[in-house]
Amino acid sequence: MTDLVELTARLLRAATDAGADAADALAVAGSSVSIDVLKGRLEQAERSEGTDLGLRVLVGHRQACISASDLRPDTLATMAERAVAMAREAPEDAHVGLADPDDLARDRSAAALDQVDPHDPPTPAALQDMALAAEAAAMAVDGVDQVSGAGAGWGEQRYHLATTNGFEGGGARTGSSLSCVAITGTGTAMERDYYGDSRVHAGDLDAPEVVGRIAGERAVARAGARKPPTGAFPVLYDERVSATLIGHLLGAINGSAVARGSSFLRDAMGEAVLPEGMDLWEDPHLPRLGSSRVFDGEGLATARRDLVSGGVLSSWILDLTTAGRLGLRSTANAARGTSAPPSPSVTNVRVTQGSSSRDDLLADMGTGLLVTGLIGSSVNATTGDYSRGASGFWVEGGRIAYPVNECTVAGNLRPMLRGLVAANDARMHLSRAVPSLLVDGMTIAGR
Repeated sequence: MTDLVELTARLLRAATDAGADAADALAVAGSSVSIDVLKGRLEQAERSEGTDLGLRVLVGHRQACISASDLRPDTLATMAERAVAMAREAPEDAHVGLADPDDLARDRSAAALDQVDPHDPPTPAALQDMALAAEAAAMAVDGVDQVSGAGAGWGEQRYHLATTNGFEGGGARTGSSLSCVAITGTGTAMERDYYGDSRVHAGDLDAPEVVGRIAGERAVARAGARKPPTGAFPVLYDERVSATLIGHLLGAINGSAVARGSSFLRDAMGEAVLPEGMDLWEDPHLPRLGSSRVFDGEGLATARRDLVSGGVLSSWILDLTTAGRLGLRSTANAARGTSAPPSPSVTNVRVTQGSSSRDDLLADMGTGLLVTGLIGSSVNATTGDYSRGASGFWVEGGRIAYPVNECTVAGNLRPMLRGLVAANDARMHLSRAVPSLLVDGMTIAGR
């Protein structure tokens, strides 16, 4: 097994020997297996494994990043030399640097996060059986004409981060997945839909029969889809797609966008951005979630915190660099890959759920659109103007009337977010646990 601690130590030594004033090194090793089946037979099998290295060097207030998958000592030396040469030519940024050693995370153990499945990895044959069972369950749904694919996969990853300011920390995580895509109809009347599940622990996965059945039922429900009316109507974003709305909010309070002035919420700190009483928070310490972490990509300790409290914006999402540009402190939201410097990102996000079910909200909306799928995107991050292609179901009298496709929903994110009504159906095992969300008065372009 590759010693990631030794690899990062060697990279840091190479960086200082090459003339770097400071540096951080990230080593990531992993392996994965994926199986796809079609028409009751194996369609594709893939296995991959490898180790990636990332090195960031700082020369004064100039930085450069370089990555490689070659672990030979001469490659590490070459990486460092090239990175230092690149940094010397990079533009100067007064806010680039490593964390103050006094601010580094002291608890660096990820054991409490329970991110490693203790059971043996599934064999390729077991993954194939899971995919075949999901496909068979979808085909058993009355009205399903074919399954365009079913797949199962498993992967594991180990990582280690080390910096010249004294930080050392790492961990591991596993992941299992199962998905199925079903089709109903033929030719121009063909409609498709899917369902899938992904978990840290394979034992938490939905059963293959459940995955296939839901995919099949969703596809059949879309038979005969047509365009909805054009006009101003309420739109209910199903839990399957509602997280995209919160994702636009998260993008707008990301420090990179705020520091550039390219966010529709750039001047909204302390203002209402969600309905009164609705909170939006991040909790990076939730167990059995692959995005949980005890320290961020710059070695700072993570913690639960409110992003929006009672509907009022209370925090940006910051790493060290964007915090410096805004005259603030990092919120320990640095994410780091092997090929790029740290940048702000969130882990696990939760939003206050309502007391009503999705069906209750359908009844409340009367006539409007239930969105279950989104395609394309025309969202102006600076102004908040929003327009996306959508599919789903037309609702009349508070009940689903017929499936729809080839329509567009449009509005502006500021009033959209401010007027959200939340259901109570969020799936808490997702990193973004967001319930179905009702938005009033959107513009629908259909027939």
